[in-house]
Amino acid sequence: MNLQPRPHSPAADTPRVAAPLPGAYSALVLLIVINLVNYIDRYNLSAVLPHVKKAFFAEDNDWANTLTGSLATAFMVAYMVFAPFFGWLADRVRRWWLIAFGIGVWSLATAGSGLAAAFWIMFLTRCLVGIGEAAYGPAAPTVISDLFPLARRGSVIAWFYMAIPVGTAIGFMFGGYIAESPLLTDFGIHPADRWRWAFYLMLPPGLLLAAVCFLFREPKRGQVDQAASEVKPTFTDYLSILRTPSYLLNTLGMTAMAFSVGGVAYWMPTYVFEYRLNETVSLDRVTFIFGIIVVVTGLLATLAGGMLGDLLRTKVRGSYFVVSAVGMLLGFVLFLLTLFVPFPYAWFVMAAAIFCLFFNTGPTNTILCNVVHASMRSTGFALNIFIIHAFGDAFSPTVIGYVADLSNFTTAFLVVSGMILLSGLLWLWGAIHLERDTQNALVPPNCRNQPGSTSRAATQNDGSAEFRRDSVGRPSDSGQRGS
Repeated sequence: MNLQPRPHSPAADTPRVAAPLPGAYSALVLLIVINLVNYIDRYNLSAVLPHVKKAFFAEDNDWANTLTGSLATAFMVAYMVFAPFFGWLADRVRRWWLIAFGIGVWSLATAGSGLAAAFWIMFLTRCLVGIGEAAYGPAAPTVISDLFPLARRGSVIAWFYMAIPVGTAIGFMFGGYIAESPLLTDFGIHPADRWRWAFYLMLPPGLLLAAVCFLFREPKRGQVDQAASEVKPTFTDYLSILRTPSYLLNTLGMTAMAFSVGGVAYWMPTYVFEYRLNETVSLDRVTFIFGIIVVVTGLLATLAGGMLGDLLRTKVRGSYFVVSAVGMLLGFVLFLLTLFVPFPYAWFVMAAAIFCLFFNTGPTNTILCNVVHASMRSTGFALNIFIIHAFGDAFSPTVIGYVADLSNFTTAFLVVSGMILLSGLLWLWGAIHLERDTQNALVPPNCRNQPGSTSRAATQNDGSAEFRRDSVGRPSDSGQRGS
C-alpha cells in the first residue's frame, strides 16, 4: 500500500457546485432569445436571395450565383477573423457588456443591408454583421458554463443552441413572407423593395435585447467547475488548447460539418425554388415549408442530442462524440437521397436528414465547454469559431454557387456532401479521448505539470462519475466511465 500523501491540486480548493447558480435560468432565457434573433438575422438573407440577385444583377449575368454566394463568405470571413480577438477579450472583461456591444453592431448592420443601394455596400454590411456576431459568439456559451454544473451542461447547452434550427427556420419563413407580403404594398412600398424590410424590421428587437444585457450580473469564471480561474494563462497555455485531442478532433469534425451543412443551408431554398420546382411554387411557400421542417426537426434533434449525451455520460465512453457521429453518418445517407427523390416526397427525406444533421449541436458545443479550462474557455470558443469558418462555411456557399454556375446545384451539393461523412468519422475518433481531456480541464493550466494534479482533479468531478485513481493515476476497479 502506498501511504504517500496525494499531491495537492488547486482544482480541489474550489467548493463543488451541484446546482445552477441564482439567476442562471433568467440568464439562459435571455441568451436563448438573443441567439434566436442572431440566427434570424443571419438566415433571412437566404430567404430573399432571388430578390437580391434581381436587384443587383442582370438576368444574363453568368456569375450571379457566385457573387450572391460571396455575401455569406463576407459575413463568415469577418466573423472568423474578429472572433479570436473578442474571445481573448471575453476572458478579461465583463461578458454581458461585450454581448450587448455585439448585438448592437449586428442589428445596425442588418438594417444597413436593407439600405444597400449597390452590391458592394451590401457586401460591407454583411461584414459588419459578422463583426457583431464575433463579439457575441465566444462570450455567450461561457456565461452559461459558469452558471450550470458540468453534469447538466449538455442539456442546457442544447437549449441554448436550439436557437440555431429555430432561428434559422424563422429567418427563412420571415424573410420569405416579408419579401412577398402584399401588406407592405398597401403601405406604399414598391414590390421590388419589400425584401429590404426583412432587414429593417430586425433593428428594434436587437437594440432592445442589447439594453437588457446591462441588467445582468457577471458570473465568476469557473465557479461551478472546481476550476479556479484567477490564474492568468500564458501564450503556451493557449497553445495547449490545440494539443488537446478532444478539442482538436471536435473542431475538425465541426469544420467538415460547417463546410457542407453551412453551404447547403444557404442555398437550399433557392435550390428547391429555382432548380427542383422550376419556380412552379411561390418562394414564400418554399421558404415556409423549409422553415417548418427546420424548426421542428432541428429543435427536436438539438434537444434530444444534448439530453442523450448527458444520459449516456456514465454508460458510453465519449458519449457526446458518439451521439454526434451516429447522427452525421445517418444524415449523410439521407442527404444523398434528398437530391434524387422527387418532390413532394423529398420533403420527408429532407426532414429526416435535417434531424440527423442537427443531432450534434448540443453535444459538440458541450465538448468545447468541458475540455478547456474556465480561464481560457472564451478563447477556446473563439479559436473554434475561427477554424470552423475559415476552413468550413466561409467559402462553401461561394464554392456551391460557382459549381452551380458551371453545371447545376445537384452536382454542387454532391461535391460538398463527402464532408458530412468525414465529420462523423472524426467524431468517432474523438470519443476515445474525451474522458481524460474532461478531467484535465479541471486543473489550472500552470499546475498541469505538477505530479498527480490530473488524478486529484478527477476525484473532484461533479459526482456523476467518480474517477478514483491510485498513486500512479490508474483508474480503480470501482470507478465508472463518463464523458
